[in-house]
Amino acid sequence: MPEYLTTEEAAAHLRMSERKLYELVAAGTVPCSKATGRWLFPKQALDRWVAAGLVAGPIAQDPPPIVGGSHDPLLEWALRESASGLANLPEGSEGGLRRLVRGEVIGAAIHLHRIEGEDERVNEEAVATTPGLHDAVVIAFARREQGLVVAPGNPLKLKDIAAVAAAKARVAQRNDGAGAQLLLLSLLHRAGIRHEALNAISPASVTGADLAAAIRAGRADCGVATRSVARAAGLDFVPLGWECFDLVLRQRNYFAPPFQTLSAFLRQPVFAARAQELGGYDTSETNRVRFTN
Repeated sequence: MPEYLTTEEAAAHLRMSERKLYELVAAGTVPCSKATGRWLFPKQALDRWVAAGLVAGPIAQDPPPIVGGSHDPLLEWALRESASGLANLPEGSEGGLRRLVRGEVIGAAIHLHRIEGEDERVNEEAVATTPGLHDAVVIAFARREQGLVVAPGNPLKLKDIAAVAAAKARVAQRNDGAGAQLLLLSLLHRAGIRHEALNAISPASVTGADLAAAIRAGRADCGVATRSVARAAGLDFVPLGWECFDLVLRQRNYFAPPFQTLSAFLRQPVFAARAQELGGYDTSETNRVRFTN
């Protein structure tokens, strides 16, 4: 069977009438595109769509203008300053993806990490395998520097996650599913340290700013967050590496006015200048399409 199916072939593949298939096309719930005046249906995307059970539950056509997912100071500023009309609901990368699947947000900001292996393409691969995201696009927002946020002067002389565990330092953690928490678990695994060995405090921090506040208040000695979070809070930072911080949205919403307004703003010099001011960002690939499902 060819990679792209005609309407007749797609209807036969899905075991439905062409009329029903056209109804799904009109509702925007089936993966397809129009080329040279006729509809084409990517077979692999159709198979993922069926596996996700989307026939029984079509995605709302007009999700609220909210970007969920991960917290980031530069993104928060860009959403506000771009006049895009997009609000922010930071609660963690995996939580943002779940809301995107349910149609509760127009986009999700993510920075995922593997327990083992390279992280360079983990965001794209997560989107490609998430049921319900058959029509998603991944847009590069920035590369970010992640590390340990510590008190001014780094009084415990922490240099890596092994030193954190050895010093029994009080660790402020992020909520489950947050990208920074996934990174912490990855760092522990690679160092051969059990998560239970950490001196973790409660409750978990919903955002990087909350984590920094716990350190400033003296309730924690350190936590994993970005350089920009540390700088904004007047705390010190121990760099551990760089990561991809991306925006995920459905293809139809990529071309909608809110995101196009944001996208245009991200191309302005003022955006790169703000990134440099906050610290710990590389915006050389901002706005690049990293993946299309």
